[in-house]
Amino acid sequence: MARRNDGSPNTPDRVGTDGHAEVERFHDPGLPPHRPRLADKDPRAAKRAEKQVAILFLISIVGTILFFVGYFAIEIDEPGSSDLRLQNLLLGLGTAFAMFGIGIGIVHWAKTLMPDHEVVESRKPVTKESERAEAEQILGDIIEETGIKRRPLIRNTMLVAMILAPFPAIAIFRDLGPLPGDVLRHTMWDEGVRLTLDPTGTPIRASDVTIGSAVHVIPEGLNEAEHKLEEKAKAVVLLMRLNPEDLSPSEGREDWGYEGIVAYSKICTHVGCPVALYEQQTHHLLCPCHQSTFDLTQECKVIFGPAVRPLPQLPITVDAEGYLVAQSDFTEPVGPSFWERG
Repeated sequence: MARRNDGSPNTPDRVGTDGHAEVERFHDPGLPPHRPRLADKDPRAAKRAEKQVAILFLISIVGTILFFVGYFAIEIDEPGSSDLRLQNLLLGLGTAFAMFGIGIGIVHWAKTLMPDHEVVESRKPVTKESERAEAEQILGDIIEETGIKRRPLIRNTMLVAMILAPFPAIAIFRDLGPLPGDVLRHTMWDEGVRLTLDPTGTPIRASDVTIGSAVHVIPEGLNEAEHKLEEKAKAVVLLMRLNPEDLSPSEGREDWGYEGIVAYSKICTHVGCPVALYEQQTHHLLCPCHQSTFDLTQECKVIFGPAVRPLPQLPITVDAEGYLVAQSDFTEPVGPSFWERG
């Protein structure tokens, strides 16, 4: 015989609805009983844990010193030397020990010595002076519970470790060099400097540049420069040839190219990646890092991506022998636009 379904919560295959019966609520189990740790019961264990934390902070200090020894005391004569390998080893180990010591030391301190009682307190706005005083007292109790006042060994080693820890990062960032300033306003390009192939340094005749080609170019004499890499990073350009009627030069730039041959900085104006992809059919230059796209027919105007400034154009012409030469340096700084250009 089929069972009658009366709609109550106890009836199978039915969901209880409001008013039929009161659903039993879960009882709040409260906080679990506190289990004291060994350091809570044994003063000798607490003292041992304090020494362990201090040793970890000392490891951090030693790691920072090791970094500075490798960074300042070892001189590199040539790339690939044993001194370079030793320096890299000291820098890596020093940084690892510096970060490891502080991180593990704080964790060990918290797990063994700081109070671990679970406390639930309701949050309420502090409006009265008495309540402000109570809040200050709570903060004071927290500081007292950490034990930092009564454990000078931990406090002192931690302070020294934390003061020294940022210095390796400061040293590394300082080694990146000074802020650009006016450095990017001037390159090796100048009036009469020939355009040469990268990396051979072979001068380029205008008659050798075919329509649709894209050539990586450096200034003549770059390979003999004292700071070759630094100068190349600023001066490298892309040379392309289009049908002259495809170009739309602005006023004052009509003679910056030669019979459809134009040259633009290869350094993306977003964050300085090398612009190396040329789409012959669309006349677009593409930066592979963040997909900034420049329209060559519109003086490398940005048509897509995060770059906000066109690629700087290098004014070029030909000399008496038919070689492509620069008319001047770039008329604006090359490279990214994330600093003040003035």
